[in-house]
Amino acid sequence: MALKLYGYWRSTASYRVRIALNLKQLEYEYVPIHLVNQGGEQHQQHYLQLNPAALVPTLADDDEDIILNQSLSIIEYLDERYDQGTRLLPCHTLEKARVRALAQDIACDIQPLGNLRVMQALETQFGVAKPEQLKWAAHWIHKGFSALEQRLATQSGNYCFDFAVSLADVCLVPQAYNAKRFGINLETYPQIHKVVSNCEQLEAFVAARPENQPDAPPGS
Repeated sequence: MALKLYGYWRSTASYRVRIALNLKQLEYEYVPIHLVNQGGEQHQQHYLQLNPAALVPTLADDDEDIILNQSLSIIEYLDERYDQGTRLLPCHTLEKARVRALAQDIACDIQPLGNLRVMQALETQFGVAKPEQLKWAAHWIHKGFSALEQRLATQSGNYCFDFAVSLADVCLVPQAYNAKRFGINLETYPQIHKVVSNCEQLEAFVAARPENQPDAPPGS
């Protein structure tokens, strides 16, 4: 199989790429990289050779002899290389820019502040207790979601943009999943809740859910 995705079942960024692969109707081999076991498999030498940043996801495309990191770069590569399935970025320049902006609001400004290595650093390097870590993550999610809610109020339909599922939805659904883990009630954000609920009815999103991955613990 030409495409190989190295990821972790609960990684938000890996979740994005799984959704994109499903929407593009692409077959791929999934290689679990456990971010906690044995100090984190992402730090082992065999994986560092693929991704020196010690992060997931990583995509290998044997047909093109290319290895990519960064979920947004991976998704845009898949969208440009493969015509099949859902087009994740519009062809129109203005619409494409708007989709990218919303996706980056999530992937660049919200998600990194609550990811695993930040939470671990808060605990091990700065002595932040677990309850305060949760408050930290929730604070930044609320701040980001408040802005997203205003944007969606003027542009969303069934999905983030009224024309179709896009890269923005691919980023929003995993972030909503993450928000719930930090105790955030999505109904506080009706536009976000609406879009996420609609996306979660689509098979591509269902198949990509963390609990449906082979490395998910039983009962997760």
